[in-house]
Amino acid sequence: MDDRSTTPPSLADVVRSEDLIRKPPKRSPELEPLLTAEDVAKRLNVSTDWVWDHSSRKKPLLPVIRMGDGTLRYRASGIELFIDEHERLSALRRRAV
Repeated sequence: MDDRSTTPPSLADVVRSEDLIRKPPKRSPELEPLLTAEDVAKRLNVSTDWVWDHSSRKKPLLPVIRMGDGTLRYRASGIELFIDEHERLSALRRRAV
């Protein structure tokens, strides 16, 4: 049997097309309303200046969506994840001391 007569598989044979397509993250069927910097400031009990600073240049950085006109918007779920993560980090720091 001569192995030279077999052709190598094509890229299409190796990788399915659906594996190459990046799928968007799954979201709930209901659209999540976007929050303003003022909404986030109220939720975090901080000033809007703090929200603006931590949306761009100061750590910890807030998860932000920058709109085309320069306005900032936030997903409520992203802010809740931010709170959860920082609560977890605070607890870890307390245990480390």
